[in-house]
Amino acid sequence: MAQRHHYLIALGSNRRHHRFGPPRTVLGAALKALEQTDIMLVAAAPIYTTLPIGPSTRSYANSAALVSTPYPPKKLLRKLKTIEAHFGRRRGQRWSSRTLDLDIILWDGGAFHSKNLTIPHILFRERDFVLRPANDIAADWRDPVTKLMVRHLFARLRKKALKDG
Repeated sequence: MAQRHHYLIALGSNRRHHRFGPPRTVLGAALKALEQTDIMLVAAAPIYTTLPIGPSTRSYANSAALVSTPYPPKKLLRKLKTIEAHFGRRRGQRWSSRTLDLDIILWDGGAFHSKNLTIPHILFRERDFVLRPANDIAADWRDPVTKLMVRHLFARLRKKALKDG
């Protein structure tokens, strides 16, 4: 039996899909699509409505998923990009509106870096829309770079937001 890896995946959508409907239901359909590619869903966070970053003006539906799969990081990334394409994701302007965005945030193998993939995700520590749902399902997962748990990263981000606020 192949070794299984665990990953924390961030999900986001702010465009309606012609078949799956509004962003919140797109995320539900995306979770089902993950399981059709030898990716087992271990836990899914609630869906949050969040404000966009960058040029997009539409609010996002965001969530997170803990998954288990035999895929190493680069193969999982290819699978996620295939799912995004199935949902109509087109490569283009950064932070633009999108039907589906799937990002690998953490994995049980620690840090990973290649030309197209960096784990942990470079900006996850600064993003409430990633840390809030991640905290719901992976609060005790330790960031291999800072050595802090997701719960501590989320608390720091919330404290900073209140201070800046």
